[in-house]
Amino acid sequence: MPGTSGDEDGRAHTGLPSLDEPVIKFSRTTRAERRRCAVYVMMVAVVALLSAACGRMLPGVTLSPPLTALVGGRVQVSPDLDAIADGIVLIERDTITAIGPRASARIPSGATVIDSTGATVVAGFWNSHVHFTQPVWAAAATAPAPRLGDALRAMLTSYGVVHVLDTGSFPDNTEALRRRIESGEIAGPRIMMASGSLVPVGGSPYYVLPARLPEASTPAVTATLVDAALDRGAEGIKLFTGSWASPRSIVVMPIEIVRASTDAAHRRGKFVIAHPSNSAGARVAIEGGVDILAHTFPSELDRRPWDRALPGMMRERGMALIPTLKLWPYELRKAGAPPDVTKRLLGNGQEQLQAFAALGGQVLFGTDVGYMTEYDPTDEYVSMHEAGLSYAEILRALTTAPAERFGMAARTGRLAPGLAADIVILDGDPALDIRALARVRSTIRAGRVIYTNR
Repeated sequence: MPGTSGDEDGRAHTGLPSLDEPVIKFSRTTRAERRRCAVYVMMVAVVALLSAACGRMLPGVTLSPPLTALVGGRVQVSPDLDAIADGIVLIERDTITAIGPRASARIPSGATVIDSTGATVVAGFWNSHVHFTQPVWAAAATAPAPRLGDALRAMLTSYGVVHVLDTGSFPDNTEALRRRIESGEIAGPRIMMASGSLVPVGGSPYYVLPARLPEASTPAVTATLVDAALDRGAEGIKLFTGSWASPRSIVVMPIEIVRASTDAAHRRGKFVIAHPSNSAGARVAIEGGVDILAHTFPSELDRRPWDRALPGMMRERGMALIPTLKLWPYELRKAGAPPDVTKRLLGNGQEQLQAFAALGGQVLFGTDVGYMTEYDPTDEYVSMHEAGLSYAEILRALTTAPAERFGMAARTGRLAPGLAADIVILDGDPALDIRALARVRSTIRAGRVIYTNR
């Protein structure tokens, strides 16, 4: 297997136990260590007794089994390596401990076995553009856990998503949802937030009216708004550098406001993501130091061609792009646009994605789900594939690229010993049919099955 190393007698180290080695090695322990172990066992026993007395665990709570073995699937450890045809992945609680061909190891005694025959096993997915704004998320601090868990399954975890970037919601409410997920009360993805949703003067999107988003009127006001959003726990800042103020007008954010936003965020080590709407909105985002474009930008009100210099400018500045291609037909269907308009605008977005990817630009998968109420990402995968992206490139946008962009590559994004057990088991082979990326059998986050259809 690529990336293995050998010892003096030439054996490769994959992290898998060999047939002549014990699976678990015991070492001498101190009296204090034995006492701590006894206390831990007693605590587990108490939890088990309480659970039995109640008849079930708390809503949404499951315990990760100490040892889990995924056996028999095609194991794709990263987008750029060939899959292991008949592989095994060993998990100890929340961490991957070994990966390799099934023939190279035995399953540890007592392990929970998940049969992956006929499936493809990949790293857990990211959706880097979501919103928790639908009514189902209201009062997340006190809403019944089963209701929120069902909503998370429907929108995200049933499609393999274990990490999300929320790009605009009600921050306190989303923070409450995040806390309940991280406590283990509700099974769900890790949530990052890009907050602020700053708009230019007069630039609140018409589709949120009568609500108004914060207006970044001067550089000083902008810096204050950025700091306030970050102080509330956001990992990044969201800007509308081009905003649909009405169905027929786009307000573009002044470049000095964009720069004030990025300067304030970057001083604190945070990223900025921008909603561009058109080429002018994309250009000010690029020139103003934005890190990520939240969409492609297929619309030009005067039907001029989109600015083909922009993908190269983005690549030179190390930006990332979230295509959201499915969004354009979705929006145009709602507006009753004729098929030729839908085809043209989707084609513009695909051309932009193709040009940026061909230059080596970093693509992040995202769908705008939560604003978009069609949850199934199949059309996004198909549109990206039709734009020229290979299976490996799409898988990279789902896994390694966002892990790198958001500083988590040392812990997640690939399948490797020592990394988090963030895993998706897919029915079928997406290398042969890209639609298989949406056919999820099981989703595992940190060793815990948070969705399964079995």
